[in-house]
Amino acid sequence: MLTLATDIEVLARFGRALADPIRCRILLALGQAPAYPADLADSLQISRTRLSNHLACLRDCGLVVTVPDGRRTRYELADERLGHALDDLRNAVVAVEADRTCVEADEKGCC
Repeated sequence: MLTLATDIEVLARFGRALADPIRCRILLALGQAPAYPADLADSLQISRTRLSNHLACLRDCGLVVTVPDGRRTRYELADERLGHALDDLRNAVVAVEADRTCVEADEKGCC
């Protein structure tokens, strides 16, 4: 039976997923388009075994789902809003980095 996660559980799961650069790359790739594991492994240049372990983690976190497609299984984000959230996070990080650079430059009298 599916249950809805609380806000804190959702954030913790998202944090666990983003804690690993390979999982970040997978999520960003799936944010662009659904993909098959073999294609993902090739495009990310990682072994299929390693990819499989990371996909299992992302499934357990509830961030990706599998979609049967004939004899193959396709992966996609569990909710299209996750792609938008990833974009928002990337933009926020860029903004923070830009602000930090400006603050550091200002301390040196450059800004």
